[in-house]
Amino acid sequence: MTTTIDTATATLLRSRLLDLARRQDELAASEAAATPYWMPQAPAVHGRRTAADVLRAEADRLLDAS
Repeated sequence: MTTTIDTATATLLRSRLLDLARRQDELAASEAAATPYWMPQAPAVHGRRTAADVLRAEADRLLDAS
């Protein structure tokens, strides 16, 4: 099943996805900065960076589909 959306909706949704990705990157950076360099990074840092990557990929996929 294929669903089509208008360009304005796709643009707005893509913008929201990119905003969420940016926020995940900011949170990951903040958590990483709070960890001393000799300690391993918290799993949440990796998780947030992965979430940001997935959100950006979905935003790009949405752009390709519209």
